[in-house]
Amino acid sequence: TYIDSDVVIGQDTIIKPNTFIEGETKIGKNCIIGPATTITDSIIKDNIFITYSYIEESEIEKGVKIGPFAHIRPKSILKENVKVGNFSEVKKSVVGYGSKVNHLSYIGDAKVGKNVNIGAGTITCNYDGKNKFQTVISDDVFVGSNVNLVAPVNIGKKVLIAAGSTITDNVSPNKLTIARARQVVKVRKK
Repeated sequence: TYIDSDVVIGQDTIIKPNTFIEGETKIGKNCIIGPATTITDSIIKDNIFITYSYIEESEIEKGVKIGPFAHIRPKSILKENVKVGNFSEVKKSVVGYGSKVNHLSYIGDAKVGKNVNIGAGTITCNYDGKNKFQTVISDDVFVGSNVNLVAPVNIGKKVLIAAGSTITDNVSPNKLTIARARQVVKVRKK
C-alpha cells in the first residue's frame, strides 16, 4: 500500500493491500478502501466503500459504494448513497442522491438526478466527433438495460425508458419511452 505524504485519512478508515492514495487526497472516517484501488487528488467523505477501482480528481460524498472495477474520472461528483458498480465509468458528471449505476455503463458529461436507476450497458453518447454535449436525467428515472442516450438530451422526472432504446429527443416527465425496432422473426434457409 502506498500513501503520499499530503494525504489525510480519517479515524477508523481501513486501507487494504495494493492500494495507492496519491496527491492531495482527503479521506473521511469509517471508510474501507481497497484492495487494489487507486485514488488521486480526490475528496472521499465518511462511510465510503471502494474496492478494485480507480478514482481521480473527484468528490465522493457520504455512504457511497464504488466497485468492483469502477472508474471515476476527473470532475465527477457522486452524491450521498450513490452506487457505482462493476465495470462502470463516470466522467465529468454529477450523480444525485441514492442513484445507481450498477453494471457496465458509461456516464459522461451528465447530470443525473436523485434515485435514478441506470440499467446495465447504458451509455450517454456525449461526443459527436467534434464536440461534447450534456445529458440531463431528472429525479426518479428508470433507465432500462442497454440504452443509448444521445446528447444533448433531457429526460424528465419519473420517466421509464425501455431496455434497448436509443433516445435522441427530450422526454417530458411521467412518460414510458420506447425507441427500438420491432422484433422480426424470419425462416432461415438451410
